[in-house]
Amino acid sequence: MPLNRCALFAAAALALTVAGSSSAQNFVDIKPSPQQVHWQDLEFGVIVHFGTNTFLDREWGDGTADPKVFDPDHVDPDQWARAAKSAGANYVVLVAKHHDGFALWPTEQSDYSVKASPWMHGKGNLVQMTEQAVRKEGMEFGIYLSPWDRHEPRYKDPAAYDKYYLAQMDELVQSYGPLVEWWLDGAGSAGHVYDFKKYMEELRTYQPNTMVFADVGLFGYGDIRWVGQEDGHIRGENWNVIDRHGELRWRPVEVDTPLHTLQWFWHPNSDQTLKSVEELMDIWENSVGRGGQLMLGIAPNRHGLLPDADVARLKAFGDALRARYGVDKDLARNHLATDANTAAALDGDRDTFWSAPDDSHHAVLEVDFAKPMTFDHTLTMEWLNEGQCVQKYAVQAWIHGTWTTLAKAEAIGHMKIDRFAPATASKVRLDIQSTTCPARIREFQLFNVGDHVTTNS
Repeated sequence: MPLNRCALFAAAALALTVAGSSSAQNFVDIKPSPQQVHWQDLEFGVIVHFGTNTFLDREWGDGTADPKVFDPDHVDPDQWARAAKSAGANYVVLVAKHHDGFALWPTEQSDYSVKASPWMHGKGNLVQMTEQAVRKEGMEFGIYLSPWDRHEPRYKDPAAYDKYYLAQMDELVQSYGPLVEWWLDGAGSAGHVYDFKKYMEELRTYQPNTMVFADVGLFGYGDIRWVGQEDGHIRGENWNVIDRHGELRWRPVEVDTPLHTLQWFWHPNSDQTLKSVEELMDIWENSVGRGGQLMLGIAPNRHGLLPDADVARLKAFGDALRARYGVDKDLARNHLATDANTAAALDGDRDTFWSAPDDSHHAVLEVDFAKPMTFDHTLTMEWLNEGQCVQKYAVQAWIHGTWTTLAKAEAIGHMKIDRFAPATASKVRLDIQSTTCPARIREFQLFNVGDHVTTNS
């Protein structure tokens, strides 16, 4: 994974000619594409690392591993997909080729792939198996194809390697159905110049709706951006529109972090590095709960199976998420009768939304209850199709005859979870204090998490 990801994009920036430019010069005018809206609604995915590194106790392969070391005896992508779904993930990205250059499908461009391994007598295709398993579970599928290749001799010749990478890309984008995401990882590529413009032209020819993960160095081509580290947390206010040298783009954040501390691939000590349910919940609340996307790394062992402990932890995490933020836990659903506009933000339906008055830059969304309710978390979502509007807001409760502020911040974006000391009130409101355009709120939910302690941690 990209411990030195920025090196790629520093190199890429030297060769990059930005495809087009935004005619809008104001953050307010930048809006997401329908594909970006769809992708942001997925919220949570997993990325699977499995390859020669798995059998050599490595995170970073150097491209010299003998393909014969790849010999799992019980590969089961169906198990991976079921485990991911149990955690609440909505899509799966497979690392089809990591930096060592070993391909998990029988590529025609090289002998350095599963066809040179003893697994399934060289007839296996892990990309195909994983894609089928993922779709069987009703999830979406994506692919990671590392630009850096430590095995391929043509890597030393940028023009020759571009043809090689494009040929491998063609095999993947034309054979495995619609792809939700294409990962461009930047580790290890300092000094190498890639023809990213051609890469993206090829990708868009066959997969026009695929979201491309990249850092801001590929600003003109990437659809989503890296948050800058791998601990699973977004820090500070999260705005979807960013400015790179005067160019504005809608580039939502994806946060990547492994299920095992500092381990993307399986290792013999994996039972000692598994993150607790509490850690995973904290990661989710500080990624998805801060308007970003969570990409959680999972890693099959040398059998080709996720360890039992990993499967159990993923399910426990999913159960904990549902116990904390499930639709049935939303106290706002118990509100008193209100107008249809307000009800649209309280109905648990993300396809409906409350709208502030036209031309307004301040508005209030109020929820009333028949009796006082105790709560300590709120979950708010903006309708982003027309852009990110809220610049400043506060969550307030009617306590002792006055509106008391429980939480305040700037951005809401796709989702914002606010946590505060327990409050008991019969009236709660979202005080939208400043907006760039009339606010639209898909959901305003209340939860009483309390001292809830998860199990199996």
